[in-house]
Amino acid sequence: MKLITLLPILFLLAVKANCQPNPTPAARHKYIVVAHRGDHTVYPENTLEGYASTIKDGADYIEIDLRTTSDGKLVSMHDASINRMTENKGLIKDLTMQQIGELKVRVKGKPDTTTYRVPTFEQILKLCRDKIYIYIDFKEADATATLNLLKQYHMEKQVLVYINKASQITDWRKTDPSMPLMLSMPDSVKDADSMKKFIDSWHPDVLDGNYNTYTKEMLEFAATLNLPVWPDAQGPLEGPAVWDKVIAIGLKGVQTDNPPALIKYLEGKGLR
Repeated sequence: MKLITLLPILFLLAVKANCQPNPTPAARHKYIVVAHRGDHTVYPENTLEGYASTIKDGADYIEIDLRTTSDGKLVSMHDASINRMTENKGLIKDLTMQQIGELKVRVKGKPDTTTYRVPTFEQILKLCRDKIYIYIDFKEADATATLNLLKQYHMEKQVLVYINKASQITDWRKTDPSMPLMLSMPDSVKDADSMKKFIDSWHPDVLDGNYNTYTKEMLEFAATLNLPVWPDAQGPLEGPAVWDKVIAIGLKGVQTDNPPALIKYLEGKGLR
């Protein structure tokens, strides 16, 4: 996911009255595993089947990408367009829920004849409630509409929200000041001092970014603030060599493209 560009002019609106981080959902394991777009080592990304597999894997969170249809319904797809993941073309924001519901999600490079669909947010909440937490990558959605559905399914305490632009911080702090918000640090943050300035300005509740941008000193400083750091480890090089590095620098959670393999690795290290 992309790093956000935060606009200083929104600072006064975005800052919480209480500078202590909002707590994330109660940890179920001592090492946090976030499944990037579900278990897409087996199923297409952002599908109910991939999310169900992630629950079976025993991951702590599924990461979903939340977008809004032309008639105001919430669905999960990473891209703004349907071009990559379906045989059709167009933007999600220009299509109705009925049109989205008729799409077939493609399985690239696999002889799978199963029909996969684009899931609605409600379907995801029904599947995940009390089984796994949800990491909402807030692509294009309304905070109030999202919170209303979370409350309807009694899941407002089982999620965190990843912020993609500064206006989303403002919207969420107004809509639900207790919601844990995750931010990625900009590339300019390279040490504990610059990290402190960023945190003092934006008051994130969880930190993301790339795992290799963090140092032991930065993580030690975050720990003094009770601020979780769960960055991205996913990518073409992800595997035991990368996981060895994230453990060595002191990270207590990461986002992965291969949740079953990471969980097996952590179990072997006595970290689950």
